[in-house]
Amino acid sequence: MKTARLGYSPISRRQCIPITLAVIGTLSAALFGARADVASAPTLLVLNKSDNTLAIIDATTLKVLGHVGTGVGPHEVTASADGKTAYVANYGDRETVGHTLSIIDLTTRKETRLELGDLKRPHGIAEKNGYIYFTSEVKKCVARYNPQLGKVDWTAQTDQNTTHMLVPSPDGKRLYTANILSDTISILDIATGKATHVNVGSKPEGLDISPDGKELWVGHDGDGGVSVIDTEAGKVTQTLAVSKVPIRIKFTPDGQRVLISDPERGELYIYGAKTRKEIQRIPVGMAAVGIAISTDGRRAFVASMAENKVSVIDLTSLKITDRIEPGGMPDGLAWVEPRANNERKNNP
Repeated sequence: MKTARLGYSPISRRQCIPITLAVIGTLSAALFGARADVASAPTLLVLNKSDNTLAIIDATTLKVLGHVGTGVGPHEVTASADGKTAYVANYGDRETVGHTLSIIDLTTRKETRLELGDLKRPHGIAEKNGYIYFTSEVKKCVARYNPQLGKVDWTAQTDQNTTHMLVPSPDGKRLYTANILSDTISILDIATGKATHVNVGSKPEGLDISPDGKELWVGHDGDGGVSVIDTEAGKVTQTLAVSKVPIRIKFTPDGQRVLISDPERGELYIYGAKTRKEIQRIPVGMAAVGIAISTDGRRAFVASMAENKVSVIDLTSLKITDRIEPGGMPDGLAWVEPRANNERKNNP
């Protein structure tokens, strides 16, 4: 029987059904820091796993504006399209099985804790078309939280072991999940809830889809490879030997490059998306994990849990230009820029 690393554990197969999230209540305000209207300016969100907090960072000055408490073991974060609300998957730790999402008003810095019932060990989380999609390792499924209804209104089974990270397709019709202990990627049709699976390398975890939706890159923690999947064919077209543990993957907004972090080597690898060749590798600190990229594609941010820092990388010079100290064991990152701002930039 396979065993999971870093606190992952094999779990029994059970049916996942839609549930209504019970709002436990507003639990915490900002722990410290001056208020700012983050909804109107680019902001970096950083989850501090050992502190159980969300750090809110001014993306221009790189100053920490404040912290908001979360549940135990916050691992991944996403934000609403208007930039006003953050959603945090509280995965838990070795002693505590996480079973909540934190919903945080980024202006008032108030948190509401939402009980997920049987949807335990939530991890990967992403916003698409106004909905919040997240994985549940225990239930082996993906669930969708509807902010307008205040409940989960859709679920789809992967029936795979350790369904961990996820990414939606650009058109919002599909979801892709990495299933660590099944060595598969699940492709979920949102309209039907049907899942198909693609075999990849050992212990897939980090994944991202190209901006045009044509390629999915998947890192294998177990063998250091990266599978390149043709999303139309649903097949692996190439496997790259990249690093030791390619734990997180992120395409640049223009689709030209792919960033891959390795926690064991403490490096960020930059690959050409077309050439599939390494362009550069940058030392960013041990336990390098979460990656975020600014909407304009000029900067990348990489969290180092071992050093309690986030490296800021200029994607033109490919050099570290600054470091942020957001809190203890920073991991999940999210770049927040209201969609209206993006539309103005793209349509002057």
